[in-house]
Amino acid sequence: MSLGKILWVDDEIESLQSQKLFLENKGYEVDTLTNGFDAVEYVKDNAVDVVLMDESMPGLTGLQTLAQIKEVNTQIPVVLITKNETENLMDDAIGHEISDYLIKPVNPNQVWLSLKKIIDNRRLVAEKTTTAYQRHFRDLFMALNNNPDYNEWMDIYKKLVYWELEMEKSDSPEMQEVFHSQKQEANTEFFKFISRNYTSWIDPKNNGPIMSHNLLQYKVLPHVEKGTPTFFLLIDNLRFDQWKAIQPLFAENFRILEEETFYSILPTATQYSRNAIFSGLLPIEIEKQFPIEWKNDDEQGGKNLFEETFFKGLLKRLRKDNMKYTYTKVVNNNDGLQLANNIHNMMGNDLNIIIYNFVDMLSHARTEMEVLKELAGDEISYRSITKSWFEHSTLNQALKKIADKKVNLIVATDHGTVKVKTPCKVIGDKQTTTNLRYKHGRNLNYENKDVLAFKDPRQAGLPVPNVNSSFIFAKEDGFLCYPNNYNHFVNYYRNTFQHGGVSMEEMIVPVIKMVSKV
Repeated sequence: MSLGKILWVDDEIESLQSQKLFLENKGYEVDTLTNGFDAVEYVKDNAVDVVLMDESMPGLTGLQTLAQIKEVNTQIPVVLITKNETENLMDDAIGHEISDYLIKPVNPNQVWLSLKKIIDNRRLVAEKTTTAYQRHFRDLFMALNNNPDYNEWMDIYKKLVYWELEMEKSDSPEMQEVFHSQKQEANTEFFKFISRNYTSWIDPKNNGPIMSHNLLQYKVLPHVEKGTPTFFLLIDNLRFDQWKAIQPLFAENFRILEEETFYSILPTATQYSRNAIFSGLLPIEIEKQFPIEWKNDDEQGGKNLFEETFFKGLLKRLRKDNMKYTYTKVVNNNDGLQLANNIHNMMGNDLNIIIYNFVDMLSHARTEMEVLKELAGDEISYRSITKSWFEHSTLNQALKKIADKKVNLIVATDHGTVKVKTPCKVIGDKQTTTNLRYKHGRNLNYENKDVLAFKDPRQAGLPVPNVNSSFIFAKEDGFLCYPNNYNHFVNYYRNTFQHGGVSMEEMIVPVIKMVSKV
């Protein structure tokens, strides 16, 4: 079986027969031509894995041939072989996207290594990734079974995200299946961990992890300094793996100082976690201090209309109410354009809060729109579409406008999201909420093994919407469905991205500290 089809173009090809034979003995199929005109015609009619091409040929030069080959097929890798290593020639060659270049005289091993790098690179990377994961599989297994604390769980999740991204390079379905099985096992253990520890975390007498309600106090406000504006950017519903997908785009303009995670409160839903972030309070405390502004799920009115009011209350409690700040919420493209146009005017403030809602809208739209189900059908494409969005977004445009100024930038989110697969039946009365990953209501009937339940919501730092109301949270990849029209809803929501429940993806979320490179 051939390792690849090579076209070698050189006006002195007869002198290279020994090198052609060497490559054929290594397993490559090699065709030869003596001029650029024939080479361009050849690639029109033949599949080629790599073109090896002399730069100095009569008639069409190597660079001219390169340009015409790229017009025929931009994907064909071309290796330029040249006696001339001048800067202008290299600039031209790189501008035409050569895959490699070799300086004459070349020996057979040089050519062979270049071909291996181009043709075998994906296979070699995939093999290396698979081997490396096999070595680390046991380490992750041991970590899962060593009773990890909340810091170690964040570390485990980061490692799982790392390997999930690395597995994109692997072409081994078996190893990908092993990885997904290990990630599923991790979520099973994580659910048990949260079930045991969550109520103690929200007790102010205990030292729990950084969570939604103390994020600003410990991870944002300490970085606010006079003379250097701090931008706190909250991208709604951004998972840690999605952050890793857009991280390189941030790194082009900002220096990343700290890449950390924190825990979203339950429910991992915007009206709870985001209000907790800006108020510095658990939902039960928000309801007490802001009874008019707080809305439970079953009440009429917007649930996220008063974050700035809550934030003012936090500044007052922390005696920082002299801080000069702005609060901007972007929920549509027009808001984004206004942000990009006005961001320079924010440079005189101590703190600029920007809430950007795109990713949350993407996850909801993906549920409703068939075209987005195709575009974001799995975890890989979900990350890819997030990266594509950010690269072309008005948010990226706005951030580029302040990248050359001295600023602090902190990026975080309110909660993540999980792809749901396993339906769980729940029975409730008419007042039971409709959320798929959590529900509250009276007389809920469910399987105990499927959910984390709080008969008394106050144990979870949550309001009691009605007498005898309880909260339940779906675990791992479960989603909560009523018996009515059961099969329809199961088929409609299975494999969609949802939030509100207990999973690493929803609860362990990014908070990133950056500064401009100036």
